[in-house]
Amino acid sequence: MVVTVKEMLEAANAVVPRISAAEAQAKLAAGGVLLDIRDGTELGASGKAAGSVHIPRGMLEFKADPASSSYEPKLRQDRPVVLHCAAGGRAALAGKLLQDMGYTQVFNLGGFKDWVEGGGAVEKV
Repeated sequence: MVVTVKEMLEAANAVVPRISAAEAQAKLAAGGVLLDIRDGTELGASGKAAGSVHIPRGMLEFKADPASSSYEPKLRQDRPVVLHCAAGGRAALAGKLLQDMGYTQVFNLGGFKDWVEGGGAVEKV
């Protein structure tokens, strides 16, 4: 069956809750991790959310699988994972992927601008 990007986004947005910057900050304060899935050039141009973990979208599967030699230990299935990209689409798709991999507390902050407009701190890369 052929699936379009529109259909994939609709499916992802239906199961990955979209949250505000304030809600994201509360989840981080409770032990969650903020995951930036933009590519390196985007980080270089705008900086990144202070304390966030950067994993480009193309590497997420390898970094999220505990059995992978590339596993990122800050990603754990027992803690909230808040994702963001530039606008929210890639974060929704990545959130659905993490759910498919067994992560149960996955949230979409949306875009980097949502973090900044919500008062989130930024650091240069």
